[in-house]
Amino acid sequence: MEELLTVAAVARRIGVAPATLRTWDRRYGLGPSSHEAGEHRRYCPSDLARLTLMRRLISAGVAPADAAAQALAHKGEVKVEKILKSVQVREEVVSSIVNAANSLDRIFVEELLLKDLAKYGVIDCWQEVMVPVLVIVGDAWAATGTGIEVEHLLSETIIGILRDRTKQLKSPINARPVLIASVGEEFHSLAIHALHAALAEAKVECNFLGARTPLAALSSMISRSAPPAVFLWAQLPKNADPKYFRDIPSVRPSPRVILGGPGWDRSECSDMPFADDLTLACEQIKQAIGA
Repeated sequence: MEELLTVAAVARRIGVAPATLRTWDRRYGLGPSSHEAGEHRRYCPSDLARLTLMRRLISAGVAPADAAAQALAHKGEVKVEKILKSVQVREEVVSSIVNAANSLDRIFVEELLLKDLAKYGVIDCWQEVMVPVLVIVGDAWAATGTGIEVEHLLSETIIGILRDRTKQLKSPINARPVLIASVGEEFHSLAIHALHAALAEAKVECNFLGARTPLAALSSMISRSAPPAVFLWAQLPKNADPKYFRDIPSVRPSPRVILGGPGWDRSECSDMPFADDLTLACEQIKQAIGA
C-alpha cells in the first residue's frame, strides 16, 4: 500500500505553504492524482515527486508555468542533475541556493554547491557563492527575527561539504601540518573551514582545531607539532586577545603566525601579518611552507 499524504504533510515535506499547493492544483492541475469530489486531498508518492520537482524548478529560476509543464510530464524519481543544468549564471546559483535553503531542501542545496565547487574550486565558490548566500540569509534573519533554522541548516550543510573536501587530500606538499584555529570563545568557524578546504585543494596538510580554541590547547599544539604556519581567526573583538600570538611557546623553526577575521584590532597587532580574504590567507601560508 502506498503512503497517502495530506496537504499539510506534503507542504511540510517540500517547503511550501498549503495554500501554494492548492494554487498549483487549481492553476496547473498539479493535485492529487486520485482525488475524488467530497473526499480529503491525499497525495501519493508520485504526486510528491512531481511537486518536489515543481518546487525545485521554481527555486532554480524556472517560470511556474514552465515548471508545472515539466512536472506534469515527469515520471519516476526526481533527477536533481537535470534541474541543475538550468542553473548556469552565478547569480542564479546564489538565488537558487537561497530559495532551496528557505524551503529546507538540504539535498538540493548540497547538489547546487557541489556542482559549483567542482567547476570553480573552493576559493571561488566560497567568495562568489557561499558568502553571498550566507549574507542574504543572515540579513533576512536580522531584519525579520525569523529563519534562524534556515541559517543553521545552510551553515551545517556548507561545513559538511567543506569537510568532505579536506578528506580528498593526498600526497601533501608540506612535511609538517599547518595549524588553523578560532581563538578564545570564538565559535564562528565557517571561514576557517573554507580555508582548510582551500589548503587541502592546494595539497597543504593542516591540523584543524576549529572553534573555541583556548591558549593552552594552542600552545600545546605548537610545542608538539612545530607547525610552519599558524592561522588564528577571530570574528568578534572580545575574542581577539593579542595573547594568542604573543604568549605562544617559542619553537625552532619559528612558525609564521597569520591573523584573520574582523575581530582583531589592527593597532594592537600592527607587527603581525593579516590575511583579509581566503586567497591572501592561502598565499601567505604557502609562502610559509615554501610552496
